[in-house]
Amino acid sequence: MVKRLSLEEISYLGLGKTVTAEEALSNIRDGSVVAISGFNMAMTPEYLIEELYRLYLKTGHPRDLFIISDTFPGVPGRGLDRIAMDMYEKGEEEFISGMLLPFYGWSRTLQRMIIEEWFEAYTWSIGIMAYWFREVGSGRPGVLSRVGVETFLDPRRGGCSLNEKARKAGRVRGRILEIDGREYILYQAPKPDVGLLRGSTADEKGNVSIEDEGIQGTILNIAQAVKARPKRGFNVVQVLRVARFGNIRAKNVTVPGPLIDFVVVAPRDKHWQGASMDMDRRVSGEIITPLAPALAEPLPLDHRKIIARRVLLEMVRLVKEEGRPIIVNLGVGIPSLVAHVAVEEDVSDFMEITIESGPWGGIPYTGPDFGLAISPYAMLSIPDQFTIYEGGILDAASLGFLQVDREGNVNSSILPDRLPGPGGFSVIAAGSPNLFFAGGFTAGKRDIVAEDGRLVIRREGNIRKFVNRVYKILYNPRSAMEYNDQEVLYITERAVFKLEGGSLRLVEVAPGVDIERDILGHMEFRPIIDRRVEEMDERIFRERRMEVKKEVVKALRM
Repeated sequence: MVKRLSLEEISYLGLGKTVTAEEALSNIRDGSVVAISGFNMAMTPEYLIEELYRLYLKTGHPRDLFIISDTFPGVPGRGLDRIAMDMYEKGEEEFISGMLLPFYGWSRTLQRMIIEEWFEAYTWSIGIMAYWFREVGSGRPGVLSRVGVETFLDPRRGGCSLNEKARKAGRVRGRILEIDGREYILYQAPKPDVGLLRGSTADEKGNVSIEDEGIQGTILNIAQAVKARPKRGFNVVQVLRVARFGNIRAKNVTVPGPLIDFVVVAPRDKHWQGASMDMDRRVSGEIITPLAPALAEPLPLDHRKIIARRVLLEMVRLVKEEGRPIIVNLGVGIPSLVAHVAVEEDVSDFMEITIESGPWGGIPYTGPDFGLAISPYAMLSIPDQFTIYEGGILDAASLGFLQVDREGNVNSSILPDRLPGPGGFSVIAAGSPNLFFAGGFTAGKRDIVAEDGRLVIRREGNIRKFVNRVYKILYNPRSAMEYNDQEVLYITERAVFKLEGGSLRLVEVAPGVDIERDILGHMEFRPIIDRRVEEMDERIFRERRMEVKKEVVKALRM
């Protein structure tokens, strides 16, 4: 007599795991907490996201979903942003009841919906979010961290809620705990019921590999959080192909099959590596090419490159002082250009460049493809990468800024009409021992050029970035200094400031810049100024290479 298998046995053996998107997603109940992987388009299950929304439009279910992600699963016009735009246009207010995302910046529509109180909106930093999945998967109540104390994430300063609906509901919260005389935040949120994940290949038993992907992401930790007791949920993975059991080598399995309940094969156009690329073997790490040929041409010498060059000089200084290559994090925007300048100067071998999504080495992409890199030599998962940052294992970081105030507090992203969230900023800023904030001195329409070793400001920006008080504190130097002894610089195209004793000191000005007219005239406070302020290295303002490699090689040989 043939024994009939139960549904649990079928799931465990992997039989019948490959189903259509609708068959898998129809198991999601109204009010579920749905965890979605994705760093921009990298590791984002775009097909599952779209099919989930299509199922809701078709049947009215599932509805009232609470969405959680390790970063942001999409870019402008794709992924979660595409769903948000359709929801807003059609007035579909019942699909989503709340969100917890570290970054909303790629979706102006979602930010508008948050301001208009469509749903509860919360935010944590990426590292906290990634750790949280791992902690919940371990059966713990949440993440305990020094990150966020005395910043906008602190519950005494408003906490992680981005609108009134969130503040009233309080589904995501932080609690202040004191341990050995130091304050920590315990970050807590609802445990996920469903995981929507992405891999490259799944075999017949549901084992998942990620050979085509540009990052590792957080998919294992999300799967663990979903499966953790007492309320065990189910995981759906989007892949490009299904292989016979045994074709994926054991060490290449990122998520073991017993953690996966459903496998959905996605069409190729819903499974790109990034926002602008279908498949690039250099991005997946399968091919490592020489870095210089990867740059079609040097960056133009605009104010962004000027700032990146000045940051690079700080990195070079650290290499010379340490007598070894240094581990560096580069944030989105101008900081990511430091990697390009390092390649131009042929000093990449002395800087182990990392980006928060996991890659080490190579040349980071910018814009919607940020998170991916050309020819990285290693890739960590996002939680493991943020261990490097929060633990201060790195040597230096360069991050962007939106506002800086007289005490050195930094607002990296949030304004009343702009709610992108902290991204990875909060964790990286708290952990790095050498911190170089990098950005334009003013914002708005500007015309700033370099001519013959001097900075020429043809048109000044009309938005001040050095203000009396930042709108929201995302980096608090007083709190950070208790956690980590830091050296902090604020680097712009025309001036460099150093944090000293809770105040900013003007330490350098660009050649051709008048301190009263071009600097103090566009600040809301007066920094500390010595009688003689150093001049920024004039090599920064010339078209030719700075030739810093000679300095590095000489210093390391001594």
